[in-house]
Amino acid sequence: MAKGSLQIDVLGASFAIQADEKPEYLAALYSHYRKTVSQIEASAGVANPLKTAIIAGILIADELFKEKMRNASSTAALDLAEAERMALKMISRIDQVISE
Repeated sequence: MAKGSLQIDVLGASFAIQADEKPEYLAALYSHYRKTVSQIEASAGVANPLKTAIIAGILIADELFKEKMRNASSTAALDLAEAERMALKMISRIDQVISE
């Protein structure tokens, strides 16, 4: 697998990462994240970069979870009550960290 590197400049943070992925894949992934961040900034009016990053992470995790649910028909059914409980617990923990 090709090793790619990516320069990240988002929400006031700047750093480089390397991963065992193609540079094109990393660029597409980063583009999706930046688009999500931009949508949050435009619609939610969140000015705190940490909160924006957390919300973006949750929204992208939501996309992944929904996609997994769509594909779950060929595998064992997901326990939605447990997933909801876990999501609410994570949101509660995030709220605690943000309010500190």
